[in-house]
Amino acid sequence: MLPDLNLVIRLQEIDNRLADLDREISALPKHIAEIEKKLGAHERKLEADRAALAANQKERKKCEGDIQAQEQKISKLKDQMLQAKNNDQYRAFQNEIDFCQKEIRTAEDRILELMTESEPLDKNVKAAEIALKAEKAQVATESAVARERTAVDEKAARELQKDRATVVASVNPSLHQRYERARKARRGIGIAEVVAGRCSVCNIALRPQYFQELRRGDQVLVCESCQRILFYNPPQAFDELGGGAQAPAAQ
Repeated sequence: MLPDLNLVIRLQEIDNRLADLDREISALPKHIAEIEKKLGAHERKLEADRAALAANQKERKKCEGDIQAQEQKISKLKDQMLQAKNNDQYRAFQNEIDFCQKEIRTAEDRILELMTESEPLDKNVKAAEIALKAEKAQVATESAVARERTAVDEKAARELQKDRATVVASVNPSLHQRYERARKARRGIGIAEVVAGRCSVCNIALRPQYFQELRRGDQVLVCESCQRILFYNPPQAFDELGGGAQAPAAQ
């Protein structure tokens, strides 16, 4: 195999790793944003439940105050009934007392309704507060891990970029340009191994004569279908006899 092809293979390995690192670096902030968004939704739900519970308690307090006011009013009306001068006045006081008692019963019924409504709200708030505390701790932990991982990935990417520059400086410029054109046009893959007479990336079979030219290893050839640079690893002697596995690709 031509020495420059080994360099291009190494260049592809570096570019693959850089692409992996770039995806991971990009994915980490998105992951943190997603869990923070979920946390925010849970916080808003908790605040809504707290507000509903507070409104419930406020209304109960108001009902209790109304009952107390009506009871005081009844007490005064009863005192006034003792001073009634005729049946009409007495009945008028009694009607007012009946009305107050009705208002008390209405308020008591409402208090019972509010108590029934408040029980699940109170449970939800307490459970959500515990869950939210744990979730905040988890988000903080994951954010810290993501920052650390991003720092590690960025350092690895910088080191790989240095290695890449060294390889690029050593490879034939025209071959490097051909690799870059293919890589940019073909989803980041600029070089492909030929296995069993086929391009291992696009899976198109090479013409027999073209394959023979590739096997000679004295020139750089590209896939006639996908335009990626091709390389071929000759099988080991044992493989040629049909007794073993194919040799691993050059690294």
